[in-house]
Amino acid sequence: MPPPTVLVGIVGKTNVGKTTFFTAATLIDAKIENRPFVTISPNVGMAYVRKRCAHVELGLPSCDPKNSICLSGYRFVPVKLYDVAGLIKGAHRGRGLGNKFMDDLRQADVLLHIVDMAGETDEEGNPVRPGYYDPLEEIESIEYEIDEWFYGTVARDWPRFSREIDALPWDEVVSRIAKRVSGLSIRREHVVRALREARLENTRPSSWRGEELRLFTKKLRETAKPLVIVANKMDIPEAEDNFRRVCSALKDGREIVPVSSLYELALRRAARSGLISYIPGDGDFQVVDEARLTARQRTALERIREFMKRHGGTGVQEALNRAVFDVLGMVLVYPVENASRFSDRHGNVLPDAYIVKEGTTALELAEMIHTELAKGFIAAHVVNRDKRVGADYRVSDGDVIRIISATARG
Repeated sequence: MPPPTVLVGIVGKTNVGKTTFFTAATLIDAKIENRPFVTISPNVGMAYVRKRCAHVELGLPSCDPKNSICLSGYRFVPVKLYDVAGLIKGAHRGRGLGNKFMDDLRQADVLLHIVDMAGETDEEGNPVRPGYYDPLEEIESIEYEIDEWFYGTVARDWPRFSREIDALPWDEVVSRIAKRVSGLSIRREHVVRALREARLENTRPSSWRGEELRLFTKKLRETAKPLVIVANKMDIPEAEDNFRRVCSALKDGREIVPVSSLYELALRRAARSGLISYIPGDGDFQVVDEARLTARQRTALERIREFMKRHGGTGVQEALNRAVFDVLGMVLVYPVENASRFSDRHGNVLPDAYIVKEGTTALELAEMIHTELAKGFIAAHVVNRDKRVGADYRVSDGDVIRIISATARG
């Protein structure tokens, strides 16, 4: 059984281009309108993260992907994209569609915070002139709403709960807290890290002051639901100065990516129509037939090309990649059965690409491929490095791995 699909949540103030980003990344025609609360039910679709394919590194002419796609030497591996209802101030108290948003948010592994970098929507999500609203305030406001929701969820009935676990061994205290927040898709490792960063390890939970509990829940959110800031609408002139100012103000290491979702959507639709050749994540595109373009289309494409030269692309693919590979720390590995041909039993070359957490062991990978492989695990062969490793070997990005097992599959 393959590893679970990474779930990327799209969050942000209402009417900032979240649905445009979602549609550009998935090419699902979600409802896009310039007014608040267009998205009520979450849009769910499949987007892709991009890495140089192992067949290129191995010097092979091609590959035969089954669970992913290979385009021009790049492997595109699916992730689930979740566009939830927009947020406004007071959402953590249920204002607007806050309760629904927070419920939809529980499943996400990482969050893309779509921000109107042009400042053309006010705090309620209503259209205003570009530059009117401060995107830095938008960033802080939405993150506050998410952090407050976390705090309210964890702190509910905390005095009684904390007294119950006070006398338990510390390891059991951590397990009980992890169980309490498991409904938010939070794992024990997240709790351990948040307690360490809040400097609350080996302390009695009932002794935590209000600010300590709040700090713990903030660290827990940052660990379990990390954010990448998507500086959207960078195609609007006012966004450039705002972007520089925001980057200067954010000195805490938060990831921020300049993006034009509108331009990415235009490119993907033009490519689907056969007007251009474009691979998501590339820094340029090629016109297939100039004669088919109208004057308006030609002008629009030149404007997009100038933007891509300044920013290295439209930023949509970059945001997805940063969220999964940099922020979540995932790596891409390729399980095979035939080491000499880099293939499965049917001769398909590099058929599967698995997104797994950095630090995943060879034994854990075997379990993901098939439980029978793990039961009879003997060793693993890292084919691209030509070395035999044991069960505790931690996979590296780009590894092509054959599991050697006493238990045959099928």
